[in-house]
Amino acid sequence: MKYSIIVPVFNRPDEVDELLESLCHQTFSDFEVVIVEDGSERPCKDVCQRYVEQLDLKYFMKKNSGPGQSRNYGAERAKGEYLIVLDSDVVLPEGYLKAVDDELLREPADAFGGPDRAHESFTETQKAISYSMTSFFTTGGIRGGKKKLDKFYPRSFNMGIRRDAYLRLGGFSKMRFGEDIDFSIRIFKAGCRCRLFPEAWVWHKRRTDMRKFFRQVYNSGIARINLFKLYPDSLKLVHLLPMVFTLGVIFLFLVACFARIMMVYGNPQDFFSWYYVVLAAIAPIILYSLLIFTDSSIKNRSLPIGFISIGAAFVQLMGYGFGFIEAWWKRCVLKKDIFQAFEKSFYD
Repeated sequence: MKYSIIVPVFNRPDEVDELLESLCHQTFSDFEVVIVEDGSERPCKDVCQRYVEQLDLKYFMKKNSGPGQSRNYGAERAKGEYLIVLDSDVVLPEGYLKAVDDELLREPADAFGGPDRAHESFTETQKAISYSMTSFFTTGGIRGGKKKLDKFYPRSFNMGIRRDAYLRLGGFSKMRFGEDIDFSIRIFKAGCRCRLFPEAWVWHKRRTDMRKFFRQVYNSGIARINLFKLYPDSLKLVHLLPMVFTLGVIFLFLVACFARIMMVYGNPQDFFSWYYVVLAAIAPIILYSLLIFTDSSIKNRSLPIGFISIGAAFVQLMGYGFGFIEAWWKRCVLKKDIFQAFEKSFYD
C-alpha cells in the first residue's frame, strides 16, 4: 500500500460523502482511506458504508479529542508508505493522487503539501473567502500555490508525509489551534525534506459564512502566539501584518470619528480642515477596498464576489489581528499559559 488518506471528521457526513465520491474517481488506485469519527453527534458511518465496495475504506469512531489527535489515531492504524492528511471539507480532482505520485517519482520528499482552490459549485461567500485566504493582497501567500517563499509549511487540509517520519516525530501535538504548523516546524527541525506540489491541489470549501470564518482566523491569530512561545524563531515579519492592519484601521476609524465630531461641534471656520482630515483617514481604507474588489472581481469574473471579498479580506486580517493581540497580551504580557489564557476556546 503506497498511500493512506486520513480524514478526521466531526459532524460532517455530507462533506465526507462528497470527498469519498471524489476518491472513487482517482486515476491512481494504490491507496486506502481511513475515516476517524471524532465523537460526532451526526456520524458518517452510513455514508462510509456506501463506499466500502468501491474503496479500501476503514471507519473508526472515537471520543472527541480534536483533529490533531484524531489524525494520530488514524495514522496508528494506517498501512501506507505515505500518509496523506485531508480535511473533511475538501474535494479532490481525479488527478490528485497521480500528481502526488508523479512529484515523488520526480524528486523524493519526506513531507509535502499542495494548494487549494474554489470549485465552481461553491457559493459566492465561499469563493470570496477562498480568494481572501489565497490572495497576495491579504497575505494569502503559499496557500494560493505560490513557490516564491523560502520554506513551504504544509497545512493539514492537504498534507502528506512518510509514515515512518510521522511516527518518529510523534504526529500532531495536543495544541488546539495551529497544530499543523507546529507539526510542519518539527518536520523541518528533524531535517526532513519538505516540498510544495503545485499540481496536487484540492477544492477546499472553507467556512460557509463570515461569522465562522472570523472565528477560524481569530483562532489562527491565537495559534501564532502559541507557536511563538514554543518556537521564538518561527515569528516572521509577515505574521505581524494583520496586527498592524487591525491597529491601523482602528486608528483611522477613530481619527475619522473625532474629525466628524469636530465638523459638527467645533469652530465653523475649521469645518473644511476637519473635512479633509476625515477624507485623509478613510482614503486608505477605501483604496484598499477598491483594490480587493477589482482584483477579486477579475479573478472570479464576478462583481458580487468582488464585493463580498472586501468583507472577507477585512474579516480575515482583523480577525487574525484581534486573536494575535489578545494572545500576545495574555501570554506574553500577563504570562499566562495556554490553558489559563484560552480555557473556553480550547474546550469548545
